[in-house]
Amino acid sequence: MTAPGPPGRSGDTRNAGDPGAGGDAGAGGEARPRTEITTPEVLESDERPDASLRPRRLDEFIGQARVKESLSVFVEAALGREEALDHTLFYGPPGLGKTTLALLLAEELGVGIKLTSGPVLEKPGDLAGLLTNLPPRGILFIDEIHRLRPVIEEFLYPAMEDYRIEIRLGDGPRVETFSMKLERFTLVGATTRFGLLTAPMRARFGVIERLGYYPPEELARIVTRSASLLDIPITPGGAGEIARRARGTPRIANRLLRRVRDYAQVRSDGTIDSGTAEKGLTLLNVDEYGLDEMDARVLKAIIETFDGGPVGLASLAVAVGEDAGTLEEVYEPYLIQNGYMQRTSRGRVATRKAYERFGYALPSDREGSEGGSQGALFGDDG
Repeated sequence: MTAPGPPGRSGDTRNAGDPGAGGDAGAGGEARPRTEITTPEVLESDERPDASLRPRRLDEFIGQARVKESLSVFVEAALGREEALDHTLFYGPPGLGKTTLALLLAEELGVGIKLTSGPVLEKPGDLAGLLTNLPPRGILFIDEIHRLRPVIEEFLYPAMEDYRIEIRLGDGPRVETFSMKLERFTLVGATTRFGLLTAPMRARFGVIERLGYYPPEELARIVTRSASLLDIPITPGGAGEIARRARGTPRIANRLLRRVRDYAQVRSDGTIDSGTAEKGLTLLNVDEYGLDEMDARVLKAIIETFDGGPVGLASLAVAVGEDAGTLEEVYEPYLIQNGYMQRTSRGRVATRKAYERFGYALPSDREGSEGGSQGALFGDDG
């Protein structure tokens, strides 16, 4: 259901066995590589399989009903006027289908699309080459658009507004520039950090859509569809079990499906029913709440090491041996939205639900204090 990252997008390198990637130290001081199968980031193993699972039309896209309905209207209107679609921005947690929707927009509009990402655009010339090669009404997709360099962002503004770019001829005080007209195009941006986009950049998007986590019933439909495309025998119970543990993310659901398929092939008769799915997911350290080993380490660190919080992001990252940015972007959104953690102005706090999940007694001074205000998911420094 989800699409792999575009060329140049960085995957989750923690699975490559990098000793500095937060793996636990084993005997002799060597780091053990830790694979987090429930990370919503693109892993190398996702690239080819996910491409085969993408829907071909917008009406085949499962979930995000409001977003899909809005896009259908905008696409039909653009086709009717024979104009380029307004510049479009998708934001939300990783793995929810932002790249897939960009590809589907190109398919529905019948135009070409070029894919890139913010970190790989190092100089204006990189962007100029992409823009000048776009067909009329074509789409340029920039993933991780919040990571564009300021010079690239400034270069992009006249392209988005006036469909022209300024080309510099040489360097120095007498440098000459000339203006080059572009075909009318659509910029589709994707970001997991909406709050990091500059105000001028946000203002230049005519369509801004937020993608949210998927409910289990929609994920079950995605798992069933993917199993059919991959020729994997699966029962409704098996699809539901995988969906409940997929953290509301199609990319994770498809990844779990492939790993449970391996378990069913080796330890069962090849069919994924609820029992087989449960055993396979237990083997992968994904519990019935969708929490994996790192989630447990984060919550236990807050409860055991920091007395339930509040604790700052940097201190928590050191305690669990993980990058602070990864904690904030990958793990915290799910834990907060599912009520295991609160992000307050003083730091991260474990909730009653987290205490109960791991069998801890809620401290007496916390009784009756649950349900206070909670910081925003994105952009809160906490």
